[in-house]
Amino acid sequence: MPAAFSVLTRNRDFRRLFAAELVVFGADWFVMVPLLVLLPELTGGGTMGAMVLAADTGILALLLPWTGTVADRVDRRKILIVSNAAAFLSVLLLFAVRSEATAPLALVAVGAIAVSKAFYSPAASAALPNLVDPEDLAAANTIAGSAWGTMTVVGASLGGVVSSVFSPYVCFAVTAVCLLTGSLLTTLIKRPMQAPRSGGGEPARALPALLESLRYIGGRPRLRALVTVKSAVGLGNGVLTVFPLIAAAHGVGALGAGLLFALRGAGALVGPLVMRPVLNRPAWLLPGLALSMGLYGIGYLGVAFAPWFPLVAALVFVAHFAGGSNWVLSNFALQGEVPDALRGRVFATDMMLATLAIAVSQLIAGAAIDRVDSRWIIAGCASITLTYAIGWRIATRRLQPSTEPTFGITGTGELPPK
Repeated sequence: MPAAFSVLTRNRDFRRLFAAELVVFGADWFVMVPLLVLLPELTGGGTMGAMVLAADTGILALLLPWTGTVADRVDRRKILIVSNAAAFLSVLLLFAVRSEATAPLALVAVGAIAVSKAFYSPAASAALPNLVDPEDLAAANTIAGSAWGTMTVVGASLGGVVSSVFSPYVCFAVTAVCLLTGSLLTTLIKRPMQAPRSGGGEPARALPALLESLRYIGGRPRLRALVTVKSAVGLGNGVLTVFPLIAAAHGVGALGAGLLFALRGAGALVGPLVMRPVLNRPAWLLPGLALSMGLYGIGYLGVAFAPWFPLVAALVFVAHFAGGSNWVLSNFALQGEVPDALRGRVFATDMMLATLAIAVSQLIAGAAIDRVDSRWIIAGCASITLTYAIGWRIATRRLQPSTEPTFGITGTGELPPK
């Protein structure tokens, strides 16, 4: 574990990217948790909160195919800086959400923030292998994977506390400051965030570039398996819409909702750290991914019928321990198999499928949230994930492990042979 963290002390540019992601992810949760508590208070129901979650992920899913192409053709440093600046402006709109009549403004603001994230996420993921040496990539993925979990713990828990003690609007102010800080940190990164391109550097049109990446994925069964693995957890993410209701049912209110989101982040933080040895054992990768999907489903089946809030909290941690492991294992495998020239688009496709699954799950859960017992919503989401995990493992059981990842960062970014 000290060796994994040593990449932070040895590599200044990676350290700056990691710090920027910490404040950006923290800002995300300082918006979402207070909103999920505020909106039911303003509207008297859980539908608006579910729509906010679905808008966040649905817009990402729609835009990622194009923004992934942008991440391969435009300076990734500029993308990260401008995305944070645009999100800062969007957060300011949340200060106008004061009543049931103005609650829809939250959808507009969150939608605009989601557009910014759609540019930020594939650019950050695609840039990582360019900021570290190949031998440090496994450690860097472990650390980078912990950023989301770390700031979900900090952002969600502090978001719940600050929202309860002060107000949601104080959280929104903190978010704005965090986003500006993220832009500043990114400007300090010195290494190039993509390899030089051949062909004079002329930007390709989005649709042909996207089709090129889809053909690349389609011709490689292992790559097809890797870009569909996050969808299992995504299809179970409708459970997040009922976190405030779970907390209210157990009498723990906003603090309890913040705690559940924080434990979600804690699991996502610890999972990649514990599962790091799998990154260096290719034969374990596909079985490990199937196991992580299945454990997520089993954890939430337990949440559905747990009678005590401490047990609910523990099971949420277990489920997202598995979900965080799933995310980092699949990211590392993709980085090792995709050339730099296509990495942004492949990551965008990967994230598109995951976020589309999340959006569908949250929309369905949101439509049912005021009509169906929350326990059955959770159980349904968990069962879908568990069934998907079993089917995915059956479909991929004959795939061979990759033993020679190239990380796609040498030369001009031309495609390697199949």
